Amino acid sequence: MNAPFPRVRLREPSPELLELPWEMPLEDWPGDRLTFRDLPVGPSRHLVRFLALTGGLVALKEEPIGIAEREYDVLRHLREEAMPAVAPLGIAIAPERGTAILVTRYLRNSLQYRLLLSRVPPGPGQLRDQLLDAMAGLLVELHRGGAYWGDCSLANTLFRRDGNIVQAYLVDAETSELHPALSDGQRGYDLEILVENVGFGLADLAAAQGRADLLDDAIDAAATVRDRYLALWDELHAEIEVGADDRFAMAARVRRLNDLGFAVDEIQLEPGQPGRVRVRAAVTNRRFHAAELERLTGLRALEGQARLLLNDLREYGAWLDYTEAVTLDRREAAGRWLTEVYRPTLARLAPVIGPGGDAIQAYCDVLETKWLGSEEARRDIGLRAAIDAYVASGAVGPEISGALTPTP
Repeated sequence: MNAPFPRVRLREPSPELLELPWEMPLEDWPGDRLTFRDLPVGPSRHLVRFLALTGGLVALKEEPIGIAEREYDVLRHLREEAMPAVAPLGIAIAPERGTAILVTRYLRNSLQYRLLLSRVPPGPGQLRDQLLDAMAGLLVELHRGGAYWGDCSLANTLFRRDGNIVQAYLVDAETSELHPALSDGQRGYDLEILVENVGFGLADLAAAQGRADLLDDAIDAAATVRDRYLALWDELHAEIEVGADDRFAMAARVRRLNDLGFAVDEIQLEPGQPGRVRVRAAVTNRRFHAAELERLTGLRALEGQARLLLNDLREYGAWLDYTEAVTLDRREAAGRWLTEVYRPTLARLAPVIGPGGDAIQAYCDVLETKWLGSEEARRDIGLRAAIDAYVASGAVGPEISGALTPTP
């Protein structure tokens, strides 16, 4: 007797998704007809499998119906609010089994924390600091959007290199809840869970690396996540008071938020002490530079990547102004930069990036190579030399889906 067909909801009803054997338990899906990929996953109470489709990899997780439905709704909300989380593609609910299969899009060019930190020596360092900043920033963004995570940890997060920073993405929302706004108590409790779990994750990694001497350091490092979170939260919600005619200070407040990557939706000015005004800014998502880059060039990048590319674009525009003695507007300069710098560079990098690599991140890595080489040489070494050095070093990151191997 055939199992009854489940209730299926798909956000992207492609033929490939429609043809999957949703009526079967996930563990029984046939490997002879479907292409599954073995990818590392963190500890999970439920079965997780990765399936290769024409449109890319998807992650499938079978779990109790109530948990799956809540997770699907949370991920949909986060996606609609442009928050950093994996994208839900659908859910298949099988009442007779009491389970549901949640399907999400695999986050390309992402890394688990163990693999990310395996690229550098164990213990303190810039990359670990970037990871801790990313965790704090992720929790701030979730809390601002009314999302209580409930099980925030390194294991439930994926990371992407984003220019010269790291971006964190929520990948497991089994215990998450949505609220119109979170109380200070809810935020504080979620933050304490994060600090504890980050400490556990870093200590577990130190033990796996045979570095018992780093266990205390792991706990101390995790404690800094609290300070990082509070500093960013206070920055975003600060209310400053300035002179009524001090337009520079008002603009500086906006620039500071933009530097952090946040677009400002609205500025509120209210009377303060005599001759002064209170300035309050309402921010939206963390894509200020990414939106500007897309407007000028059509390129879609992460926020940190976009900041570096915009700086490179501005430098090239200034060089064109100087050498050609003509002032170009930003769109004209952007067009020249795309044609004369960005695309030729990617063409030279294509053989080492490969079809599954992150081309924009590779370009950012070249810019970092150029900066470091120029610092060492105490002169500008130029883009061509930076590309040669980058290719010769084999320094392409391991952000290639299905080929995640630690760098020795």
